[in-house]
Amino acid sequence: MLLGFALLYVGAVLFLNGIWLLGRIDDKEIVVINVVSGVVTLCVALYWAFGAGADGASIRAAALTILFTTTYLWVAYNRVVAVDGRGLGWFSLFVAITVVPVAIQGLSSAQTVTEIWLGLNWVIWAVLWFMYFLLLALQRPILKPTALFTLMAGILTGWLPGFLLLEGAL
Repeated sequence: MLLGFALLYVGAVLFLNGIWLLGRIDDKEIVVINVVSGVVTLCVALYWAFGAGADGASIRAAALTILFTTTYLWVAYNRVVAVDGRGLGWFSLFVAITVVPVAIQGLSSAQTVTEIWLGLNWVIWAVLWFMYFLLLALQRPILKPTALFTLMAGILTGWLPGFLLLEGAL
């Protein structure tokens, strides 16, 4: 259930950040969903890491989840202090490189549709973080493709599966 809770907010923040990148939400206004999503994912991660029954798998999930948390809070910070985001871009490269083995391991050991879906999510998230590296750190002119990919990732890897998990349909 906690995964569905976290993914619903991942979906919301990615969807809205995609719209923001397309220029349809103000810089100051996008801070709210990034902070809320950062707090939600942080709380879930802390529970997984330190809650009753925490084990190696839950601590790993917590560590990976905090990569999302850091990204969302950094986006919010960048909008408040009005910086160009290069630091976030370099962090995005770190994350993209970090999650590639997660995707490979997830897909190579997947035995269920849900495990395949989760492995594919890591592939999508790795590509997305890499696009943010190109956009922010290297200043490549890929704003619109990044925005559209962010929207798509929000719907397919967060919003829809998060909702379905919360409803018990996955």
